[in-house]
Amino acid sequence: MSDSVESAVAAATGLQNWAMMQEKDNLLLRKVLDGQANTILSLVNSVPSAPQLATSGMVGTLLHTTA
Repeated sequence: MSDSVESAVAAATGLQNWAMMQEKDNLLLRKVLDGQANTILSLVNSVPSAPQLATSGMVGTLLHTTA
């Protein structure tokens, strides 16, 4: 009878340890993903917006074509 109690306690302790390790791993994964998201966001924000077209001057304001 004591073997079954000891094995039940050992199984419960093992499951608690496993759950704690899973929680730790999930926390680490969340931190890594948050860091990657911040890096990607800073890269996206560093890209300049589309260049504006010229509105005055000799270059880029007129288009002359012949068919």
